[in-house]
Amino acid sequence: MSQAKTNNKIRRIVDAVMTALLLCLMAYQVTGEVLHEWIGIGMTVLVILHQILNRKWYGALFKGKYNPYRTVTTVLNLLLLLCFALTAFCGMSMSGYAVPFLYGMAPVSFARQMHLSMSHWAFVLMGLHLGMHIPAMAAGLKLKDKVKVLLTGIFLCLAGIGVWLSLRNGIPDYLYFRVPFAFLDYEKAGWLVFLENLLMLLFWVFIGVQEAHLCTMAARKGPEKPRFAWPILWMMAAMLLGRALLLLFPSSDGQAPFGKPDWSAPQSGMETTASSGTQSSGSKETTTAESKEADTVEKESTAEPAGKDPSGAPTVYFTSDITAAGLVKIYEALGFTPEGKVAVKISTGEPPASNYLRPEL
Repeated sequence: MSQAKTNNKIRRIVDAVMTALLLCLMAYQVTGEVLHEWIGIGMTVLVILHQILNRKWYGALFKGKYNPYRTVTTVLNLLLLLCFALTAFCGMSMSGYAVPFLYGMAPVSFARQMHLSMSHWAFVLMGLHLGMHIPAMAAGLKLKDKVKVLLTGIFLCLAGIGVWLSLRNGIPDYLYFRVPFAFLDYEKAGWLVFLENLLMLLFWVFIGVQEAHLCTMAARKGPEKPRFAWPILWMMAAMLLGRALLLLFPSSDGQAPFGKPDWSAPQSGMETTASSGTQSSGSKETTTAESKEADTVEKESTAEPAGKDPSGAPTVYFTSDITAAGLVKIYEALGFTPEGKVAVKISTGEPPASNYLRPEL
């Protein structure tokens, strides 16, 4: 086997492992925090290895002509590298297990939200990156036109399901910094989490395939007019299918996704704030609340249930017990039974003095 074929085979293996690790990283509720961090370290190593194996690509950036396909893939690759770098940097800035000595390289509140958004952008761009290369890899199969149409139809259906899952799971909110935390279902079966992540990735792979077809058509020369409408119609069909599925099968709790107008004004008109007395990341916790501060906050609270203050000011409850039981006690102190759509806000402070609570809470 020649050196070129060997290198190409190694690239394929690295790409496949990176895709598998990406799906694992997006399944945080399955892997848990410790494994998530170590998988992230492994992913970072593979990204660096991927750059080394493709170092000649960087040397050719300023050589030759740029057709539509090369332009799109170049921009896509650079954006993907940027997202991977930001995701890794912010992840290490919050690390409590894999690289705890790097904790605090960036403010945790900034790193948390940036990590959340950039990891999802990396997920999107990874799908597009894979999709842009599929037509070239499939060219050697020499499939008949009817088979191509059938496979595209199946791919479209899977992509439509991916759109539905993306909207249902609030992925746009993470992409555009609308929410600072990930809202994960820890009761969902592990295999179902991985399946959903795979289907969501397949949507972006499908978009990448259609973009590759558009680029190829744009560069084609000859008397025959390119059929730009078909790739565009395929993409629109996948997105419309996803929207239709969302109307037919909304989220299981019947609520609008976080970040939507329905969540901006709770019907109960009551907001509960729990000021935390500890700061934590992973398993590290250091007490930051002084007894004087605790006395001050407790004086602001009244013995009456929230909402009965004649002045109309909200009642503030303080606890230094940063455990699930401590949060339950605050909830029980409210002395009311929620009805309808009720939002409970737990404040952990404002940047740069915000506290990072463990997901187990």
